[in-house]
Amino acid sequence: MNEGAEICVLCQFHSQECTFVQSPQPRKRRLASTSAQGSEEQVVKKRSRSNEPESPQGIRGNVPVDDYATLRGQSLLKETLGLQSHRHSQLIGPTSEYEACLIDLCPFDSKDEYSLPSTGRSFRRVSDEATFLVFPDYPTQNHVEIFDDLDAIERIVTPHGGSLINLYFRIVHPSFPILHKRVFLEKYARSHREFSPPLLAAVYILALNWWSYDRDLSAHKKPDVTGLEKLASKTIADVMHRPKLSTVQAGLLLLQQHSDLRSGSWALTAQLVAVGQELGLHLDCTSWKIPRWECGLRKRLAWGLFMQDKWGALTHGRPSHITKANWAVPSVQADDFPDSAEDESDDEGVSEVEKGRMLFEQMVVLSGIMADVLETFFTLGAQDGLVGRGGTNRVLEKAKPIQIRLKEWFTRLPECLRMDASRVRKLSSNGYLHLAYFATEITLHRQILRSLSPPTNVDPYLLHICRSAAKTRLISAMDFVNRLKPEHLQSFWYFASKVNFALIGTFGSLLWATSPSMQEAEFYKARLSEYRWTLRVSSRGADFMEYAVGVLDASAGHPQQEQFKKKNLENTTPGYASTVGAGESFGLGMGVGMSVSEIQHPSLLASQWRAQVIQHQRHLSPVTYDEYSGDDLEEDEGGETDRSSTSTRRTRDQTGSQSPSMKAFQGFPFHHIDNPFPHNDPMATNCSTPTSTTSSVMDFFMIPNSMQSRNDIISAVGGGGGELDFLATTAGWHSSRRDGDD
Repeated sequence: MNEGAEICVLCQFHSQECTFVQSPQPRKRRLASTSAQGSEEQVVKKRSRSNEPESPQGIRGNVPVDDYATLRGQSLLKETLGLQSHRHSQLIGPTSEYEACLIDLCPFDSKDEYSLPSTGRSFRRVSDEATFLVFPDYPTQNHVEIFDDLDAIERIVTPHGGSLINLYFRIVHPSFPILHKRVFLEKYARSHREFSPPLLAAVYILALNWWSYDRDLSAHKKPDVTGLEKLASKTIADVMHRPKLSTVQAGLLLLQQHSDLRSGSWALTAQLVAVGQELGLHLDCTSWKIPRWECGLRKRLAWGLFMQDKWGALTHGRPSHITKANWAVPSVQADDFPDSAEDESDDEGVSEVEKGRMLFEQMVVLSGIMADVLETFFTLGAQDGLVGRGGTNRVLEKAKPIQIRLKEWFTRLPECLRMDASRVRKLSSNGYLHLAYFATEITLHRQILRSLSPPTNVDPYLLHICRSAAKTRLISAMDFVNRLKPEHLQSFWYFASKVNFALIGTFGSLLWATSPSMQEAEFYKARLSEYRWTLRVSSRGADFMEYAVGVLDASAGHPQQEQFKKKNLENTTPGYASTVGAGESFGLGMGVGMSVSEIQHPSLLASQWRAQVIQHQRHLSPVTYDEYSGDDLEEDEGGETDRSSTSTRRTRDQTGSQSPSMKAFQGFPFHHIDNPFPHNDPMATNCSTPTSTTSSVMDFFMIPNSMQSRNDIISAVGGGGGELDFLATTAGWHSSRRDGDD
């Protein structure tokens, strides 16, 4: 409670009744300072106060709290380590100039602090293993300009600062909970001058994206976003010299902007990782002597930093800064999130708190899988180990366990995180989670496709299977984008989403550029054109998608297409069966790729689609090969049916020998499609559920690893014959091969 107020800060902010369930806690008498730091530090502080600028007209001029430990009344900040107002701390590492054994000899006080004589510094011990060196803020760069910067930031948004903060906690915070709401509101209720300048600016900048979602704000002129961004860039550089948790918070929020920050965003990410290490964010703080709320905040902030580093590494194509060997942060738990459903309001566009918590948790898990993809395939050492003869087989062997983890992650997603789990008048950020899933799968398949070049050195069966699986991922991802709704497009999107949309187009361009036949090339060219149209139309609701359009134009534009025409695709891969069937030209929706009659009579298209699938099932059984071993050769999520998968049959030597390419597929998961027409509607596919992970209609089973011989494996799946029949049987094909067929 503020002095003289009758209700607490939170109830005042939410305009609700304030009730007390506890008597006031007894106040503790502050211990007299035993340090010798009073001289220089106090003189500088007094001089700083005497020079404090007067608050501009229309802005609250409250003098900020100098030391939260002396704050009257109750406050969450009294024992904080990482958010002190006048001091900052740095972790003492095992090889620094300070020896842990000598630090243990220091006479720590009741607050576990020991002041170093004549330096203004002190040790603060938070556990037997972790000690911090605490510094005063006043000598650091541009410290005297803090109040000027904060007033300049507040002046830009006055008198709408409170409304913008409300917007931020309504829409952004639930899906990206790296702030502590009660702490932030407590500070803001006293004065805007208690904040780190870039953090206050970052909250305002993100909230301005939803200016029109507040009825009162939408009637006024929008504040100068450019001015806020300039102040944020200037002040984030200043606070790097006095690192606090608010420094990392500000940096992560600024990096969520979808404006063109590529020139400096990766450098800022590296700085934030360094600051996080100085603050001990890479350590397990569960047993530290800090407030419980700060422990939860540190864990959320640490994983936010982890995700920023890993997805930044993916989108920039750079080595990651965070390694497993130096990461000890436990997974976030429900009690690490202080907000609850009771904190929600019924305002239009509000994001759901509980749903946002699970979204953040699942994004952390997915980021860990994606980090393993980068570590397994895209480090310099990993790349060297995948070149040369047999590279594709090595890639498949390494990809198999990661693909299984991806599948398990998707099938275990809570129902509220599915794409169709949205509520009326509520925004849903589920889209950025599913987009990240597709980006991870695409990144895995990009490496597989690269290992297939040049195609003349690859078994044609292996080439067909891998390209079929890649095609399925592409169609599923494009269909997902096509089915995004306004409540998805208008919500908060994670920073990597802008590039992840572009990666789908890049993946399609890769399939186009490496097409072994002109038929496939024309198919992917049409798909890319459709995807470009989808992005262009959707960008009206999410302008950051324009970036993906530009990347698509650059990677598969007119100059590249002219060069592609000069390629000789005749007899490039003898024996290769195209992954694209004759007449396979269904559009992604919205009339794209359809004739006028099909647009006017959608039932005609549905009946044609059903007829082709039924015709196709005369050659295919309900069992489909999963993942890299012919995954989804029969059915794509977007309704694509590959009618050419049985067009080529090749007999082999019946001696029982097995090629390396076939061995690479042993043990891959399989599943069973019970109903090819979900809900009796062939066009009603769920954009959030790729065919390879539809747990509701598929039975997952694996070939036992104990089966060593080819005949054992064939018997397990009910087949018999040569290697071709092994592949055909496990892929679910009813073999229609006749003697003499090639």
